[in-house]
Amino acid sequence: MIELTSVKKSFAKQEVLKDVSLRVNDGEVVVILGPSGSGKTTLLRCINFLERADSGLMNFGGNEIDLRKTKKKEILYVRRHSAFVFQNYGLFAHKTAIQNVMEGLTQVQKKSKADATKIAEDALSWVGLLDKKDYYPSQLSGGQQQRVGIARAIALKPDVILFDEPTSALDPELVGETLEVIKKVAKSGITMVVVTHEMSFAEEVADRVIFMDGGVVVEEGKPDEIFYRPKEERTRQFLSRIMPADSYVI
Repeated sequence: MIELTSVKKSFAKQEVLKDVSLRVNDGEVVVILGPSGSGKTTLLRCINFLERADSGLMNFGGNEIDLRKTKKKEILYVRRHSAFVFQNYGLFAHKTAIQNVMEGLTQVQKKSKADATKIAEDALSWVGLLDKKDYYPSQLSGGQQQRVGIARAIALKPDVILFDEPTSALDPELVGETLEVIKKVAKSGITMVVVTHEMSFAEEVADRVIFMDGGVVVEEGKPDEIFYRPKEERTRQFLSRIMPADSYVI
């Protein structure tokens, strides 16, 4: 379980997160939507301490963390129990697919090379890329690189996976294969927080949808509530630009 309370974050004089609170239950798939600059990616990065929030509280797996004065052991705990899938893949260019997947297993979880190899091969097989295990990122398509990133995440067996717009860097014809793998992850029952612009995907896999704008949570609810019966005018404005006009109720 992840619970954020009154999280704030500014870059210089720009307030990106303004008193954001939300909860993600165990086994839940939560999708965060919003226009560019709404704060959704910053929020995701603050959960994993890729960015440091200025203030706020986080309960992560029963551990209460003061984000303003986080201790090193608290950051390590969160990172050992979570995984992050980046929009630009985040692979090491000088390492093969299997070496990329093994990195966290050997360096963070301190597994033996033999154990890490077996786990990495199973993860690559799970995303359909075992035959590409000795390929370098430059030899893989964007979709394949992202699937390696997903394999790296699931190999760690984390409590939660954070996805930051995992298809935004892909060519349109490669989006589908990556979304299918993410749907497979969702069906496995792992807790997921996904920042995405893929509306049909969000409607299909999300247990709950959160709409952000201007650094705040504007509205949240089940997918059918957000997409077809939004309560807030700002939500309706956003949906009107990205969904057919007759697909939601005014």
